[in-house]
Amino acid sequence: MSIELTRGFSETERNRVARLYWEAFQQKLRVPMGPEARAIAFLERVVNPDFAIAARRDGELLGLAGFKTADGALVGGTMRDLWAVYGLSCIWRVPIVALLERELADDILLMDGIFVDANARGQGVGTRLLDAIKEEARAQHKSNVRLDVIDTNPRAKALYERVGFRAAGEQKLGPLRHIFGFSSATEMIFDVVSANPQDAAAQRIDID
Repeated sequence: MSIELTRGFSETERNRVARLYWEAFQQKLRVPMGPEARAIAFLERVVNPDFAIAARRDGELLGLAGFKTADGALVGGTMRDLWAVYGLSCIWRVPIVALLERELADDILLMDGIFVDANARGQGVGTRLLDAIKEEARAQHKSNVRLDVIDTNPRAKALYERVGFRAAGEQKLGPLRHIFGFSSATEMIFDVVSANPQDAAAQRIDID
């Protein structure tokens, strides 16, 4: 059965989205958002389907690509949401999470995570989602798509490069590596304006 791409996800899929997100990013979020039960509860509360592209097969959610604009993001939330889940501890969590925030730019579509269920990897789901994000950027008249990849995931970095992303800078964490579990992150850019949409079919590399 073919993979179907759609905008957003249903209310009944919130928990699955939260769990898949945590599975993908818990290494760098375990300190500011853990333990797992609280992290999933928070994510389930705040994930926004308006900023997501979902991949499904036979109705089953296989993966998701999120993006961020001035209007919102896949993972947002307010202090009220943080307080409801974390209580007083949100006071020290907020500044740590803020260290991971990336600035928006008018001509860039900023990705807010891409993740695929472990059982669906190697089947082209990640590549389909990346292609969809590129099309979203074109639809929003953006010049570039941006994402960050951490140094502990060189396989993902190599695959992003193979589907047209290029390294545009590196941020070193210094002592903060002990909090986030990685030492540096590479900014990856896809140049929408210079890409030929017809070349997408030749870039079928899956993201694990």
